[in-house]
Amino acid sequence: MGYKKNILTYNKNLYDESNDNWVRVVELPRKAKPSMQEAYKEFIQIVSTNNDIDTGMVKISIEHISPYIAKQWLSWLVEDINKEMKNRDVTEAIRSTEFLTSQLSQTTITDIQSVLYKLIEEQAKTIMFANVRDEYVFKTIDPALIPEEKSRPKRPLIVILGTMLGGLIGVMVILIRHFYRSN
Repeated sequence: MGYKKNILTYNKNLYDESNDNWVRVVELPRKAKPSMQEAYKEFIQIVSTNNDIDTGMVKISIEHISPYIAKQWLSWLVEDINKEMKNRDVTEAIRSTEFLTSQLSQTTITDIQSVLYKLIEEQAKTIMFANVRDEYVFKTIDPALIPEEKSRPKRPLIVILGTMLGGLIGVMVILIRHFYRSN
């Protein structure tokens, strides 16, 4: 991945970009082209959610080698969740309204009719609010952004720990050799 150039590169052992073809070698029952289950397993590893019970806020983040892709995927995820929940609520409200209207035509008792009219009104409000709001379930407080600095890997920490670990192992090898030579 060309991080600074925003160029996406593919692992040639997995995907042939020029022929638009998956070439990875896997054992059955898997196929060269990853299944939705495999994609889900990979995707769920890079998505994290935090729910603050006190405020009711949900924080969703995606970590990817490309910050541009992470931002796009996060935006798509929030949009898709909002669309799906909106469609579900509208469909449910329409079905409920149809049912309530049929029940309304079957009764002549004014008290029951009054209750049914109020329930139909509630369903109409649900449909109206769902169609008016773009951000139906999730309201964006802070939009997804592309980080200015890389968050991982922390190369200086890796170098320092590697040097310390290498030095410690070296000292242990020298002490063990010295102990065996003196005996």
